Amino acid sequence: MTSLPGRGEAPPSDSPLEEGLLAAAAASSSSADDSESKEDSSSKQPKASILSGVFSPPFGNFEGQQGASPASENKPPPPPKPSSGSYGWSRILRRFVCSGSMWRLLGCTKVLTSSDVWFLGKCYKVSSLEESDGGTDPDSGHAAFLEDFSSRIWITYRKGFETIADSKLTSDVNWGCMVRSSQMLVAQALIFHHLGRSWRKTPEKPYNPEYIGVLHLFGDSEACAFSIHNLLQAGKSYGLAAGSWVGPYAMCRAWQTLIRTNREQADSADGKENFPMALYVVSGDEDGERGGAPVVCIDVAAQLCSDFNKGQSTWSPILLLVPLVLGLDKINPRYIPLLKETFTLPQSLGILGGKPGTSTYIAGVQDDRALYLDPHDVQMAVNIAPDNLEADTSSYHCSVVRDLALDQIDPSLAIGFYCRDKDDFDDFCSRASELVEKANGAPLFTVVQSIEPSKQMYKQDDGLGCSTSSMANKDDLDGSGETGEEEWQIL
Repeated sequence: MTSLPGRGEAPPSDSPLEEGLLAAAAASSSSADDSESKEDSSSKQPKASILSGVFSPPFGNFEGQQGASPASENKPPPPPKPSSGSYGWSRILRRFVCSGSMWRLLGCTKVLTSSDVWFLGKCYKVSSLEESDGGTDPDSGHAAFLEDFSSRIWITYRKGFETIADSKLTSDVNWGCMVRSSQMLVAQALIFHHLGRSWRKTPEKPYNPEYIGVLHLFGDSEACAFSIHNLLQAGKSYGLAAGSWVGPYAMCRAWQTLIRTNREQADSADGKENFPMALYVVSGDEDGERGGAPVVCIDVAAQLCSDFNKGQSTWSPILLLVPLVLGLDKINPRYIPLLKETFTLPQSLGILGGKPGTSTYIAGVQDDRALYLDPHDVQMAVNIAPDNLEADTSSYHCSVVRDLALDQIDPSLAIGFYCRDKDDFDDFCSRASELVEKANGAPLFTVVQSIEPSKQMYKQDDGLGCSTSSMANKDDLDGSGETGEEEWQIL
């Protein structure tokens, strides 16, 4: 893992297209403070060249008017033609360059093509850049997608936070990307639960108290329930340690332990529950625990919800985490279409995954590219008080869309789903079963009503709404609730 530049610097790219557009944005932003009335012909030339590289098809006329061949360098420039179409385009482009939205639009268009984008269960038809001309639905085009993307919670490397236990580390740079990616996925689940899938961050303050409350949970101190400090402490038995990288399976189990501990503390202190849903880390029967397809068991989910509600009702919101290993050194190509399909499910929370040794939060797909939020930017630690509705939350949002070829994803990953109620869970099971039928015998996971007693994997006796693995043969357990043979999954 390599750390990326701090916030404000141009991030590294995964493609030449991204590099060119980032360079364009950096060059054009340096002249953003110049007013239109002060611009001369020498300042128009570089802007024309920069933007024509980005918008060359629609703005070819503009480049032609501004460019000059070597043979005509000594000739006087032609008189301006205010009524020409290219001059009109130049005025529009100059206003755009000087506006604050250039970075935002570049962050989107450097990745998107004309194909549909599936982003956390919602489809965006980004078939045209000219939404304002009425060619596309304003709720499903480029601008709508970027508004959705930039409203998602972005959690990155931080420096300058309080020391992690006895490690003396005050930063997670170069090792904490999996923890940060998992925090992003869980944060989206909490946002969806409290504010709904249609929520968008607004520029106006004061902010919504629920939004600020979610950000507070992920602050970088032991006082914040879902901080990196508390996750590392909860995941010790799964290999989590400050300064060490960890895989998605161990990360899911660390969340399971942390939420159980958090719930126990809330019960003993008669305090407010920080995690308002059941958690189901999906494993499966004996074969599933040893590498087969995980099994979503409807009866197990129902029991977890009942335990979460302490028997007062039969169902509750539920977060499902499905850790998977889809290959050895690289992902098996047969699984790629299935991974893409998971983003079409309304319950989608995305994927913990990325290139080998470099975790990201994959939140969408377009064609054969994964669209992700990158935790590798380094920012100063920020702890937002739960009652500070005027807080600066800019470091928790990003409008730069980055992409990665799906066939480059590390085969060790985890998929997340959030189901609000029983109907939503039933819909998820129905859609997941349809996905199994498309798998040609190699599904990502399966759905069953119940697990045979001889292969029972979960014993719901903790009353905490978290699944606990329990093999029939207790001699196989290594003391952590898992079988010794399962250690290979902690990648």
